[in-house]
Amino acid sequence: MNILILGGGGREHALAWAVMQNPKCDKLIVAPGNAGIAAIATCAALDILDGAAVVAFAEENSIDFVILGPEAPLAAGIADRLRDAGLLVFGPSREAARLEASKGFTKEICDAAGAPTAAWARFSDAEAAKVYVRETGAPIVVKADGLAAGKGVIIAQTVAEAEAALDEMFGGSFGAAGAEVVIEEFMRGEEASFFVLCDGETVLPVGTAQDHKRVGEGDTGPNTGGMGAYSPAPVMSEDVTRRALDEIVRPTMAEMARRGSPYRGVLFVGLMIENGQPRLVEYNVRFGDPECQVLMMRLGAQALDLMQAVAEGRLAEARVNWAEDHAMTVVLAAKGYPGDYAKGEMIGGLDALPEDSRNMVFHAGTAEHEGRIVSAGGRVLSVTARGDTLSEAAERAYTMVDAIDWPGGFCRRDIGWRALDG
Repeated sequence: MNILILGGGGREHALAWAVMQNPKCDKLIVAPGNAGIAAIATCAALDILDGAAVVAFAEENSIDFVILGPEAPLAAGIADRLRDAGLLVFGPSREAARLEASKGFTKEICDAAGAPTAAWARFSDAEAAKVYVRETGAPIVVKADGLAAGKGVIIAQTVAEAEAALDEMFGGSFGAAGAEVVIEEFMRGEEASFFVLCDGETVLPVGTAQDHKRVGEGDTGPNTGGMGAYSPAPVMSEDVTRRALDEIVRPTMAEMARRGSPYRGVLFVGLMIENGQPRLVEYNVRFGDPECQVLMMRLGAQALDLMQAVAEGRLAEARVNWAEDHAMTVVLAAKGYPGDYAKGEMIGGLDALPEDSRNMVFHAGTAEHEGRIVSAGGRVLSVTARGDTLSEAAERAYTMVDAIDWPGGFCRRDIGWRALDG
């Protein structure tokens, strides 16, 4: 099978690594890829938001199966273009991808489906939004309605902070994504990420994880794309998982199908859990990054079989075989992230690190320069390890982190603290 993965971050490196474990993969191309992906697959310069170009590339390279990694091509309808061309595709349609592309749309779906979530209101006018904030009080959550690369969410502890966030969003800091704003009730509890596959009819859980969004230890500082993750998430007990499926996921999938937009792909269900009750924080229509890294380490070769089952509409016959283990990924980011940061800094020590089913360094923002790996983004590496216990996975991951020679990088030293302290 010839496979094309669209994307070039840590998520796509993890997907590529898992796909390459499966013997049914004959050839793998990743577009655009990165320096780490180039070591295991062919990378191709391709505009993944240009549907005609992606279809032409797939046809020219005899691609049998296309896996879409990031949200932008999904929101742009690239999956639709590929399906229309007769290609086998893993990823939801443009209409179904609105579950991530528009937070207001997701809230409307939740209301129609009766799925528990935060109280909310949507605004296209800054002054009206500020009146609502003053009347509601803080803490309160302000979200850009559209795609903002995981950074369009401000948890405001005061009314003044909320008003500043509204000025920022309506002032254009997030481009078109901030043209409308959703304001939500601040939900208390513990967050978890729940991943399910859906082929339009069948829903199959494939794993849980917990991400660390804040840049600083102790979950402090501004939100980022994610500074680390671990799997499984202890808070996702059998009862919480069942409730999330029965009260949130299945009603949402049924509502999407009723509207003529059946969901086919992976659904990332962001949950807030308090006293055993899960409520929806948000949906994402792709694997999370860095959650994908820990999930792929635990799934391995079967990930390709599961994604193919989704694309072919036969998920009802699929099963997930989990090892009774744990995985952790620690993100190495460029100093200054999520603000301004340097690029082009050399990173040493990577060649000496193990690369196997229990230890991997997934590249995100890297490039190759004169035969050396250099930094090329904010989140640069996802140092990932498996262990029989979470503490063993953490020890393995941080041992690899300490062996990497990159003075311009930093990481959080407390990934997994909730589970490890508990």
